[in-house]
Amino acid sequence: MPLQITANERHAAIVFKEKTLAGFKPKYVKGAGRIGNPASVESGGSQVKGKLMAESFYTLKWEKKALFLLDQRVLPRVEVVRRLTEPVGVADAIITMVVRGAPAIGVTAAFGLVLAVQVARRKKRPWRGAFDEAATLLAATRPTAVNLFWAIERMRNVASGLPDDPSKALLRLEQEAVAIMEEDVAANRAMGVRGAKLLPKAACVLTHCNAGALATAGYGTALGVLRAAVAAGKKIHVFVDETRPFLQGARLTAWELMKDRIPCTLITDNMSATLFAAGKIDAVVVGADRIAANGDVANKVGTYGVAVLCKEHKVPFYVAAPLSTIDRKLRTGAAIPIEERDSSEVTHLMGKRVAPEGVDVYNPAFDVTPARYISAIITEKGVIRPPFSGSIRKLFG
Repeated sequence: MPLQITANERHAAIVFKEKTLAGFKPKYVKGAGRIGNPASVESGGSQVKGKLMAESFYTLKWEKKALFLLDQRVLPRVEVVRRLTEPVGVADAIITMVVRGAPAIGVTAAFGLVLAVQVARRKKRPWRGAFDEAATLLAATRPTAVNLFWAIERMRNVASGLPDDPSKALLRLEQEAVAIMEEDVAANRAMGVRGAKLLPKAACVLTHCNAGALATAGYGTALGVLRAAVAAGKKIHVFVDETRPFLQGARLTAWELMKDRIPCTLITDNMSATLFAAGKIDAVVVGADRIAANGDVANKVGTYGVAVLCKEHKVPFYVAAPLSTIDRKLRTGAAIPIEERDSSEVTHLMGKRVAPEGVDVYNPAFDVTPARYISAIITEKGVIRPPFSGSIRKLFG
């Protein structure tokens, strides 16, 4: 059952002593194996006023040979950081959505592979076998986010040319994982600058799910565009879909925007049509988990409906995603695998049952928006418009 806390899972919380950029000092919970349910630990630090939220917390951090993840399952109620030292813990963190968002999942998986080699060296096991086992484990966590497979393949390519010496292999793989993380942040900032130019000087923008710093290594994709627009002096008000059933909009996007002091209004998913009909939405910006070669976009379930509303009301629908989210191997979105998650996410709300026992549940995590509904795709290399098949080929040319 989601978000339940047992006595055995109330681990000791230790204040993380590393000073972050804005002085935010979260708590963290040790744990190298399965994550289990979130511990109840109150947040430390305070809200930072007048600064971009990207400086007030981190989604993930690599330090002292351990991966630290902000546990997104319990936000905004509490702020807890998990310390992971083994790949099984990383895989479980992805499955249970301690970390989520396609770019963040990819970066996390890269460090999971580093941890696999680190553990193998400590146990005096051949590192290649441990690496391959971890790669298989991590690839089986979530099927839709292509960044996961992109990061694993990139790490595999590096690993194939490394010596048998585990120390040398570990050093090089760690460098590659850090590079993936840093490149993600740089790509997000570049997307933000490009995407901000598409928005009017004053605009009400709707977003669905969470495509912010929490979904990436930092700054965000869709929210990165909004952050950059605000930084450029534009007056942006954000309407935030709550995003059932996991409430990423209500719990995460609203939390990020309020940390940044960006004006926002939370709505339930079924209220957006009313806002479109009233002429209150000027643009929509969302992220993506996978983009097919023709421009079809898989994103959090409910995105397709928003895109249809945009088409009907002549409102631009923008997708912000790095090149690592584009899967040129898939001709159309019909080939994108769609993850189905546990029924309890629908039948329960914050750990309490809200639906009758025994009811059938359909719970796809994503839907596919056909390219014909998309006004533009914002990437770190440029903004592309329909027809997307040709413009995507040019991006990689």
